[in-house]
Amino acid sequence: MITFIFDNNIKMPMYEQLYRFIRVEIENGRLHSDEKMPSKRKLAIHLKISTITVETAYAQLVAEGYLRAVQKSGYFVQSYESNLLNVEPFIPETPVIYNESQEKYDYDFKTNVVGTNLFPFTTWAKLAREVLSESRNELLNITHPQGSFLLRKEIADYLYNFRGVKANTEQIVVGAGSEYLMGLIIQLLGRKNIYAVENPGYSKIYKIFQSNDVTTVPVSLDEQGLSVNKLRKTKANVVHVTPSHQFPLGIIMPISRRISLLNWASESSDRYILEDDYDSEFRFAGHPIPALQGLDFLGKVIYINAFTKSLAPSLRISYIVLPPQLLEVYQKRFMFYSCTVPNFEQYILSKFMCKGYFERHLNRMRNAYKERRDLFINAISRSNLADSIDIIGQDAGLHLLMQIKNGLNETQLVNRAKDASVRVYGLSEYYNSVIQNFPKSTVVIGYSGLQPSQIDEAVKRLEKAWKI
Repeated sequence: MITFIFDNNIKMPMYEQLYRFIRVEIENGRLHSDEKMPSKRKLAIHLKISTITVETAYAQLVAEGYLRAVQKSGYFVQSYESNLLNVEPFIPETPVIYNESQEKYDYDFKTNVVGTNLFPFTTWAKLAREVLSESRNELLNITHPQGSFLLRKEIADYLYNFRGVKANTEQIVVGAGSEYLMGLIIQLLGRKNIYAVENPGYSKIYKIFQSNDVTTVPVSLDEQGLSVNKLRKTKANVVHVTPSHQFPLGIIMPISRRISLLNWASESSDRYILEDDYDSEFRFAGHPIPALQGLDFLGKVIYINAFTKSLAPSLRISYIVLPPQLLEVYQKRFMFYSCTVPNFEQYILSKFMCKGYFERHLNRMRNAYKERRDLFINAISRSNLADSIDIIGQDAGLHLLMQIKNGLNETQLVNRAKDASVRVYGLSEYYNSVIQNFPKSTVVIGYSGLQPSQIDEAVKRLEKAWKI
């Protein structure tokens, strides 16, 4: 007969204590396969508990497969392969904890952040309340696989009016982040294609292609952006580019190069251009540069953008615009995928755009980021570094390049800045392959995450750290 002493000092119910005890007895082999268990009544009398407690414990053991119930015969220990239950659990020697960076700095000029104080919290909260009040049923049901119609309509209108992108609502697919959508594009175009990337370029894109087991080739740039002549020397039939503001060099691809790239794509039915328009909203000199997609009359450009820079990275709302022939393929093959962005965020964002808040927010953001850029450039010009620094690519986007000509190489510049608790990023970090003639002693400066009050002190520390 099973004997077990209940612990009345713990909050665990009696049936669960009994269930756990019997389970351990079975796992340790003290109760053998096919062994008959005491009846509920006998065990209850023996342990001085109610039959309901025993019945509940037995029922849980049956549900988990430790016992089997035989009608009119009682309960029996279920037979199983015991070796798996007796194996010592694997415990890693060192717990694996993801941490984007173990190092913390007083001032970090990284490029993947936004000014969180600029987010329109009050307006967003107001619209959230409206959505909860007006769209309760829609919020709880599955939306269209390509995303909410209302949001896609607002995106299409915005793209036409501000980016010159020709797209109807049907061509837009909304997804949770560009990484997810890039995975969809790879499935749509095929893993047997060869994908070209800018070199230097956004390293995450290269990693996404690599993790999807596609052949990836880096293509170097010249003063006009990605070199079409060098692209032709590869076997690539898909190319990822950032023509409106190349990352990280800041090059704006001129119309002649854009046409050359479109001509390259038109030469074969399986060639496509992935236009990543990642921070096109932020141009501080002259008129906005129209998107490459607006020049495409053959359906060769897949346009990619996100609300990462314009609102917040954590919202995870991105979208692509598919050309008509690829949209047809997508709708035949991939409509089983559910939209990965929650309805709640989609409905709020569609209201935010429809009511004109988004446009006003962008104007406010441009002014705020232009102020931070100007503060940084002015602080450099007042410092002792002024005569030894060239600033490149400051007219658009949320980062710029600094080429320092004081005799220190890139590694020394980065490490000395770290010692002063300032993080800058060497340009070489963005190259996917070694090339001979890349800019030396050059660092990438993202200024969007620093508050205006922090910029002077950050520059003073760099001035001191880079003093020869």
